Amino acid sequence: MVELDPERLPRHVAIIMDGNGRWARRRGLPRFFGHREGVKTAKRIITKACEIPIPVLTLYAFSRENWERPREEVAVLMDLLRAYLREELPTMLERGIRFRVIGERERFPGDIQEMIARVEKETASGERMTLVLALSYGARHELARAARLLAEEVCAGRLRPEDITPETLSRHLYTVDLPDPDLLIRTSGEMRLSNFLLYQCAYTEFYFTPVLWPDFTEEEFLKALADYQRRERRFGRV
Repeated sequence: MVELDPERLPRHVAIIMDGNGRWARRRGLPRFFGHREGVKTAKRIITKACEIPIPVLTLYAFSRENWERPREEVAVLMDLLRAYLREELPTMLERGIRFRVIGERERFPGDIQEMIARVEKETASGERMTLVLALSYGARHELARAARLLAEEVCAGRLRPEDITPETLSRHLYTVDLPDPDLLIRTSGEMRLSNFLLYQCAYTEFYFTPVLWPDFTEEEFLKALADYQRRERRFGRV
């Protein structure tokens, strides 16, 4: 059993949930079986994070690039998202989980946009943990959006160019009210950020594991947290 120091837990853990397709392919199954198992894994990890508790958990659930996948696969992912939002709301309310979405939600079908808004509204008072789903999210587009918003303020005379600072930019990101990730976990053996939270991860600790996401257990999650606690974070200082 992995033992954690409750005084050294990360405030914010972000996870790139990778490997659903490979998990299915290795078993001779269609890709949607991997996505379905991936949702089950996500539920288990959310439960464990809430029990610990981890104040903020962000899951990279659907990238902007994922829209380019085959239409049938995207349709399956949309149905899984609908089912998750519908079925997990009572659990979130019971556990005190505040739900958030970052990304271009306007690209989703209208019914999903309505479901997202409803779950966000009904869980807004949750205080035990904030669960963030990155949906239709891309970090470069997030930064471009922030730059546009800053440019609009400059053009309107509400902001001087010389007053733009990292803090000013941060206030125009999707994550404006969230701490930067302390730990980022990526499953499946890939070692890249894949356009995820590029600005926010400036001083984030990375943990890469070869385990495919559907096989990522609560024990694996605890191992990642324990590895994080063994590190010395200097933030550029000696």
